Amino acid sequence: MKINFTKMHGCGNDYIYVNCFGGEPDDPAGIARAMSPRRFSVGSDGLILVCRSDIADAKMRMFNLDGSEGKMCGNGIRCVGKFVYDYGLCKKTELDIETLSGVKHLSLRLKDGEVRSVKVDMGKAVVGETPVKLTVCGREYVMTRVSVGNPHAVTFLESVKELELEKIGPKFENDPAFGERVNTEFVRVIDKNTLEMRVWERGSGETFACGTGACATVAAAIKNGYCFFGEDVTVKLSGGDLVINIAHDMSVAMTGGAEKVYEGVYEYERKA
Repeated sequence: MKINFTKMHGCGNDYIYVNCFGGEPDDPAGIARAMSPRRFSVGSDGLILVCRSDIADAKMRMFNLDGSEGKMCGNGIRCVGKFVYDYGLCKKTELDIETLSGVKHLSLRLKDGEVRSVKVDMGKAVVGETPVKLTVCGREYVMTRVSVGNPHAVTFLESVKELELEKIGPKFENDPAFGERVNTEFVRVIDKNTLEMRVWERGSGETFACGTGACATVAAAIKNGYCFFGEDVTVKLSGGDLVINIAHDMSVAMTGGAEKVYEGVYEYERKA
């Protein structure tokens, strides 16, 4: 089966995008596992299908590189907005996109007729009242649990650059304290409007950026008194910056770029 795809990224969080307005493939998990490995295939953090929706302008389905289906991806949905507009699937600058975490509203910002950045109404963050304390590789971490349609655990540290995420990340992801695999954010507070973050995403490992993770990080920072409601907070990620603003009712707005890298055709052979 030949699959026409577009490689896109938001702050370096890169996915393979497929136009499924004509129908969805019957093995998206297998396609994600086949196309995502770097050096051996297209290479990405996963696969995103852009599909028709009965309740919105389009539907997003995202699959991690291990084939597991995720509920939501903040960087991914910005690129979905660009994909839908730039390819003429829906020529509106205000879009509603269906996800497994509900319908999200997007405001597209154009330059020279193409989408360059997207503001996403991410819904409301839910912050856990009680911190979780974990000891990983002999070090204690205090975690703030946050849901932004998917589960996150955020910890604040004096420095994040030296962390060996390949070593410790899987231990956080699979810790039974979270009930299910969790995304983990490691954060340094620069000032009340600037945070530095590294992320270990469940099913994908360390990625250059995580949109929902940035939202969860700011929610946790407000909970812990580092940041404040109603103020723009820049979250500095390995792949670039995202701007997050959280209202008093915990409604989250995220603004960031969306970039097309290239188009291609992949020959997929389903394995038995």
